[in-house]
Amino acid sequence: MTATPEVAVSAPVHSLEFDALVVLLEQIFLRHGTSADVARTLALNCAGAERDGAHSHGVFRIPGYVSTLKSGWVDGQAVPVVEDVASGFVRVDAGNGFAQPALAAARSLLVEKARSAGIAVLAIRNSHHFAALWPDVEPFAYEGLVALSVVNSMTCVVPHGADRPLFGTNPIAFAAPRADGEPIVFDLATSAIAHGDVQIAARKGERLPQGMGVNSLGQPTQDPKAILEGGALLPFGGHKGSALSMMVELLAAALTGGNFSFEFDWSNHPGARTPWTGQLLIVIDPSKAAGQSFAERSQELVRQMHGVGLKRLPGDRRHSQRARSAEEGIRLDNETLEHLRGLAGL
Repeated sequence: MTATPEVAVSAPVHSLEFDALVVLLEQIFLRHGTSADVARTLALNCAGAERDGAHSHGVFRIPGYVSTLKSGWVDGQAVPVVEDVASGFVRVDAGNGFAQPALAAARSLLVEKARSAGIAVLAIRNSHHFAALWPDVEPFAYEGLVALSVVNSMTCVVPHGADRPLFGTNPIAFAAPRADGEPIVFDLATSAIAHGDVQIAARKGERLPQGMGVNSLGQPTQDPKAILEGGALLPFGGHKGSALSMMVELLAAALTGGNFSFEFDWSNHPGARTPWTGQLLIVIDPSKAAGQSFAERSQELVRQMHGVGLKRLPGDRRHSQRARSAEEGIRLDNETLEHLRGLAGL
């Protein structure tokens, strides 16, 4: 008698409209102690990342937000204090709250100064950033502005040539408009891999490529759990990534008045996950430049890149997934959706 082969049954998958996911995430944040404004800002950020396929910074982050709020490490009710300190400089004290509400509070003043002076800086301190960085800069490009942002995180990266971690993953994000297409946007960690991607690999039982990190003994490893459990990440590109990571520490922490990646201690707050550091944004109005419009020059660069055989620009995958999500909804498996509903008290 021939045995009948087993048929794999895939878990049920649900498709949610973007607005429905935002409302669900808002309920979670509100239930766990944030103000309505903070809940809305964080929900839009997380839902946007999930919609665009940036899963390591989408709903995957929600348990970390919840455990952090429960721990008392971050103030979900914080009201940012915006300081107009110079013609091209804005400071914000986030009040031990999240960085995105601080950016939202200062945004109109930052844009006004950039359009007036041609360039403006926003220095956010006393803040927690636990999300993708590209959502912070992309909206400026849709307004015809160029934006650059850096943020430091918790110590988990060994500087090139060192034997112990000191830097954070310390991402850099950039956005620029172009004439005939979506903005040019990139967001990259200065570590060899983003910390969230290591967590996802560990959850799935996957191995990492070589050169991503070391174990607790400082030996190279491809095991994500070994990196997370006493090990550390490496910078991308050796000394080059390490130098950029150092730059981010100086710009995001030293210049803003925020903490370096090694300057905070969350050991008395079990469950804390959000780094308490700083963020810097630089916004430029390219209309002040001479010559052909910047957006047209950007488009010419893209045309030339395609001309030499480049198939995909930075950000193309996100925009494709965004369009797909608009048509098909944001897909969540049943376990994830039920977990989110549970966190929301539904």
